[in-house]
Amino acid sequence: MLSQISRLGLGSTPLRPTLQLLTKSTTSTVPQLRTFIKTIPQPPGHIIGTVNEAYVPPPPSKTHGSYHWTSERIVAIAMSPLMLTPFITGTAYPLADAMMGTLLLYHCYAGFQSCIIDYIPLRVYGVWHKVAMGVLTFGTLVAGYGVYEIESQEKEGFVGLAKKIWNA
Repeated sequence: MLSQISRLGLGSTPLRPTLQLLTKSTTSTVPQLRTFIKTIPQPPGHIIGTVNEAYVPPPPSKTHGSYHWTSERIVAIAMSPLMLTPFITGTAYPLADAMMGTLLLYHCYAGFQSCIIDYIPLRVYGVWHKVAMGVLTFGTLVAGYGVYEIESQEKEGFVGLAKKIWNA
C-alpha cells in the first residue's frame, strides 16, 4: 500500500482518492491478465532434472550464438559510413542507399528478434513465442516492400527522405 505521506517527506498531504482507486484496480487485473496468457508450467527455480546430471548443450548452429552476435556488430558498424557518405559528399549513390536500407532493415529485425528471444522465451510461452516471431517476420517483409517503394519512388531514396525530415 502506498504511504499517505509524500515521497519527499515535505508534508503529510494524503494521496488523492483517484490514485488510491488506480492502485487498487491495477492489482486486481494482474491475475486476470495472467489467466489470459497461458504459460508452460516451470519447475521450481527453473531447474530441470537434478544438479548432479550432466549439462547437455544445445546443438551448435552458425545462425545463433557468437556468429549471430558478430554479424549484428558488423552490420551496426557498416551502417555508420553508409549513413554519413551522402551528407559528406553531397550526392546520393543508389547502391549505397539500397545497402543502407537493407542493412537498416536487418539491424531492426535482429534487434527485435533478440528482444523476443529474451522476453518471450519458447520454454515459457510456447506458441506465443512462435506467434511473436511470425509477426516479426511478416512485419519485416512488409517493411522490405516499403524499402523497395522508397527506393523506387523517392528521387534520392533514403537520403532524400532523411533530407526532407531534417529540413522539416
